[in-house]
Amino acid sequence: MKKRVYTNGLSGWLLSGMLLMSSPGWAQTAKSTDVVGDVVTQRMAHELERIARQGGGQVGVQAIHLESGRQISLNPQVKFPMASTIKIAIAVQLLTKIEQGELALSTMVDVKPTDLHPGSGTLTSLFIHPGVQLSVQNLLELMIVISDNSATDILLGLAGGPEAVMNRLKTLNVAGMSVDRSIIQLLADLQGVTLPPADQWTAGFYEKLNRTPEGRKKALETFAVDPRDTSTPAAMVDLLTKIYQGKALKPESRQVLLDVMGRCQTGNARIKGFLPPGTDVAHKTGSLGATATDDVGYITLPDNAGHVAIAVFIGPSTQQTAERDQTIAHLSRAVYDYFLFQPAK
Repeated sequence: MKKRVYTNGLSGWLLSGMLLMSSPGWAQTAKSTDVVGDVVTQRMAHELERIARQGGGQVGVQAIHLESGRQISLNPQVKFPMASTIKIAIAVQLLTKIEQGELALSTMVDVKPTDLHPGSGTLTSLFIHPGVQLSVQNLLELMIVISDNSATDILLGLAGGPEAVMNRLKTLNVAGMSVDRSIIQLLADLQGVTLPPADQWTAGFYEKLNRTPEGRKKALETFAVDPRDTSTPAAMVDLLTKIYQGKALKPESRQVLLDVMGRCQTGNARIKGFLPPGTDVAHKTGSLGATATDDVGYITLPDNAGHVAIAVFIGPSTQQTAERDQTIAHLSRAVYDYFLFQPAK
C-alpha cells in the first residue's frame, strides 16, 4: 500500500495552499482572503477523504480549533462504536459526582475478585485475591492512562451506571452519543456469549464462557449495526469542547481529567504517530479488534497557535492494526497542519 509522505512536516495540499497565500495579491482584500481560505478548506476536505481510504472501512473525523471555533470534518454525523473512548464520558459523570460531594478522589474502594474483568489493563492479573483497596484517583488513572476495563466498570458503578452518564450528557446537550452498557457486557455482546448472574462471577470466569465461531460471527454482524455505545465524531468533539471550555466540569475537575489524558500510554501510533516530537497531546484511545479503532483528545499547537479537539473513528475494517493506526496518524497530522497554517478568520 502506498504510504503518505510529508515534506518538512507539511502535506502537499498545505504547501499548495501556502503558495497561494504567499502570492502578491493574497492579502489585498477580504474577498480574496476568503477565496484562498475556501480553496485550502476544500483541499483539506479532499485530503481527509483520500487518507481515509487507507483505513479499510468507514472513517469519521471531527476537529475544532478551540480558540477560533474553526472546524473541519469527515462523516461527522455517522455513528461509530466508541470502544474505550466511552471512558471520557464516564469520567465526566464521575467527576461531576465528586464536585457534588457524593464522592472524593481519595475515597477508597474495595476491589473484589468479581470486579476483575477481561480486556486491557493490569487489575485482572495483579489483584486476583481479595483484600485490595484502591482510591477513586487510582482507578481513574488506571481507566484513562492504561485503559483498564476492570477499573472502568468499578467507576461506572460509582458514577451511577450508564443511565447516570446519559443523563449528564443530556444535561450538557451532547447529542449523538449513547452510553448503554458496562464494558464487560459490551465485550460479551461482541463475543456472542451470555454472562451469568453477577453473583456467580469469579476471577477469570469470563475466559471460561462458551464461544463458537458461528456465534461470534453472528455477534460481530449484530454489533456492527448496534446503536448502543456509539458516538458521532461531532458529538465526541462537542463533549471535548465543553470539557475544555469549563462547561462540563469545574476548573479543578477539568484539570484532573486533562492531566490523566495527557499521560495516556495507549495508542502512541495514532493521534501522536506523525506529529512533531514533543507535541503536547491529551487523549483517549478505543479498540475493539478490527471492529473499532479510535482516538480522541486534544492537540496543543506550537507558537501559541491554540488547541485542537479531535476525534477520529474507524469502523469495521479490512486493514491490519498498523494500517488503521497509521490512517489515524495521517489524518491527525493533516488536521494539525491545517489549523497551524490556516489563518484565523
